[in-house]
Amino acid sequence: MDGDPKIRRSAVLTAVRSILTLAAVLAAYYLLPLDSTFTAGTVAVLLGGLVLVALVFAWQVRTIMRSARPGLRAIAGVATALPFFVLLFAATYYLLERSAPESFTEAMSRTDALYFTMTVFSTVGFGDITPRTELARLLTTGQMTANFLLIGVAARFLLGAVQEGRRLRSLETTGDEHGGPPAAP
Repeated sequence: MDGDPKIRRSAVLTAVRSILTLAAVLAAYYLLPLDSTFTAGTVAVLLGGLVLVALVFAWQVRTIMRSARPGLRAIAGVATALPFFVLLFAATYYLLERSAPESFTEAMSRTDALYFTMTVFSTVGFGDITPRTELARLLTTGQMTANFLLIGVAARFLLGAVQEGRRLRSLETTGDEHGGPPAAP
């Protein structure tokens, strides 16, 4: 089955789409004018962005269950949602640092904000950049909480969707749950 040209082609297309999505999101992060100050509107955009990531994730779960290749679709789903999540927090930290430079132990460029976000996401701990103010610590704590949800709950939903998708594909090829013949196309 691994030698099936359709599967290989699908895997290559999924990888290319994932790389292009990451490149587009990174380009947007570096090219969009992030020159506003950190306000309640920034927090609202962050929360709206997190809701959008959750909606994209829910849509991904649905497409995984209906996919002919649910495992591959799950990989593509993570490769789509994760960059948005990470860059949403990076942009928020960048705006906070620009508005209140005392929020972190050092000034942050966009790359520094991305680095800090990945440090928090990967739970490797802090060293060179740490949150100083209560607001920066609250945002960081919020990201840590969202990380746990993304890693734990999202992983469980993705795994469940892959298993359900495979079960449905199996029923289509072997018959119904009660041993009957496959359904007519």
